[in-house]
Amino acid sequence: MRLRTVSLVLRFNDFSQYQIDISLRAAKQEIGVVGQRYKDLCAESESFVLLGAEDRLANYDRLPDNESGGYNDNLKITKYEGVRSAWLEKIYVLGYWQKRITVPSSRTRMRLPLGATEPHNLHLPYGTDWFEGTIVGEHVCEAAHREGAKVVLLPTIPYGTETNQREFPLAMNLNPTTLFRVVTDLVESLEKSGVRKLVLLNSHGGNDMKPLLRELYGQTQVHIFLCNWYQMIGDLYDSIFENRDDHAGEMETSFVMAYQPHLVVRKSDGTLQADDGETAQTRFDAVNNGWVSLTRPWHLLTTNSGSGNPHLASAEKGKKMMEVIVERLGKFLIELSDAELDDRFPFV
Repeated sequence: MRLRTVSLVLRFNDFSQYQIDISLRAAKQEIGVVGQRYKDLCAESESFVLLGAEDRLANYDRLPDNESGGYNDNLKITKYEGVRSAWLEKIYVLGYWQKRITVPSSRTRMRLPLGATEPHNLHLPYGTDWFEGTIVGEHVCEAAHREGAKVVLLPTIPYGTETNQREFPLAMNLNPTTLFRVVTDLVESLEKSGVRKLVLLNSHGGNDMKPLLRELYGQTQVHIFLCNWYQMIGDLYDSIFENRDDHAGEMETSFVMAYQPHLVVRKSDGTLQADDGETAQTRFDAVNNGWVSLTRPWHLLTTNSGSGNPHLASAEKGKKMMEVIVERLGKFLIELSDAELDDRFPFV
């Protein structure tokens, strides 16, 4: 069936919805459509956001048909089972019907999550970083919105820098200069729309965005902040987790167990379909001790792309981590929303 044109926002990230086997045995998947309904933040209109995947869905609602002005029973919109009801009450994603869009005020704070599409050992989806950026953004923006902050969560960028993972299949790379250009273009779009405060919510270690902030300083009216959310819990990490996590280890696995448990691959006995995340040492003490750095070729560093033991992960640990992130970052968003833009911003 061919779907007729409707007014909606498409968040296209098919691969992140699937477990893709590193050997590509599971790469062939049937792509379906899943939608999520939101209420407009500023008016009575509604918006729809589309994701990929159809295997774990429940029927949700009918899709409006712009051609007839009513509903088309043949256009079905679906959602994931277990979606939190709060997602249906407020819009945290920029996805309005074109009936009415208000111009952002100086208090409106935009949030742009940055993800990646890359292997995460053998037990987590390629879209792990995309899921993390989106879910962290939704939780934090929801908490800030409840306290009166004017925040808008933009759709997550699903691709990032993968130059050191390019030997793995379907590690979808954007070179740093390309990623910088993409974000710069988006910043220009936000500036033209009247946005003056932006937080880059980075969910991928390969996305080194600080040089871009330096480059854009003084070139745009948008004040840009950078948050690598996975670094926010450094002082509390050992009170939540037993093993350090560099990639697809205990922390990331706990996150996915808590918020996307159906995407965690397990063996028939219930244990994780994952190796122990051991990494190779280089030939140089200075590099091994962190005195000298290099870009690590991930296919030589790891066995199956995992760096960090994931086997003690739990959903409970993932939720504890989220509580810390929401408390710390949510407070910042409230303060940022209320902060006046003057000649000394952001300093006192």
